[in-house]
Amino acid sequence: MEAGFDAQLDSFTFHLRVERNLSVNTLEAYSRDLLKLVGFCRSAGRRDFSTLTPLDLVAFLKRLNQEGLSIRSQARLMSSIRTCYRFLVSEGSCERDPSAEIERPRMMRKLPEFLSMVEVDALLSQPQGDGARALRDRAMLEVLYATGLRVSELTQLRIDMLDRKLGVIRVMGKRRKERMVPLGDTALDALDDYLSHGRSSLSPGNASPFLFVIKGGARMTRQGFWKMIKRYALQAGIGKSISPHQLRHSFATHLLERGADLRSVQALLGHVDITTTEIYTHVNAERLRRVYDQFHPRAR
Repeated sequence: MEAGFDAQLDSFTFHLRVERNLSVNTLEAYSRDLLKLVGFCRSAGRRDFSTLTPLDLVAFLKRLNQEGLSIRSQARLMSSIRTCYRFLVSEGSCERDPSAEIERPRMMRKLPEFLSMVEVDALLSQPQGDGARALRDRAMLEVLYATGLRVSELTQLRIDMLDRKLGVIRVMGKRRKERMVPLGDTALDALDDYLSHGRSSLSPGNASPFLFVIKGGARMTRQGFWKMIKRYALQAGIGKSISPHQLRHSFATHLLERGADLRSVQALLGHVDITTTEIYTHVNAERLRRVYDQFHPRAR
């Protein structure tokens, strides 16, 4: 008996949320991708996922290409479709997986952009003064560069996740996996200043459990921090587009440049697969190539 698109999506979403314990953001991304496919296929008269063929998926990808969707987004969307079909086949809702016959859209892997040490120093020196916001902003920037956290991990830190005695923070990463990340003395000092002299005026009575708060005690949001880091980058005269993720990239790149091993960097970043971390070795290889070409007498 055909379950229909809605029932199959509900079953898949329940599996992702309860059995795989994925984050809300990841669940929303899966839903957006699959609803695009469902909308396209319903307009072609299809009833559920079991009725789709490889030709349906090819036509869907062709439509996405015509609409100007990037190769990266197409590849991510196909990954969502494959994950859904693997579940539906395992549950007996579909007999076969038509996506298995579709080649994944090929894309060049984009190397992450990062800041130089000079740019990092300029950025981190921007929050000036002893006001509560300046102390908070300085602490957030120092912690982000010291740990390589994702911006969502940074803004969701709670006070009880900080162990000042051990100099570490407990981070809740993707798929709710915890990891312990050390903090350097500079970041710890910035946190001490913020917690001792700034946070109480932002969160009356220190009622909020979150580490980084705005006026009134609400948690600093990702969007709020994004705007803040862009403002400080402009003040620092950094002539490139900047995002919080670039400090994460800079953290990893600078560690590897100074001899850190790849497995340690993987653990600090919270990457499940080391191939995700290996992209930073390509960054270093390209950089070495440029240095070689510039300075070796027979490079050209």
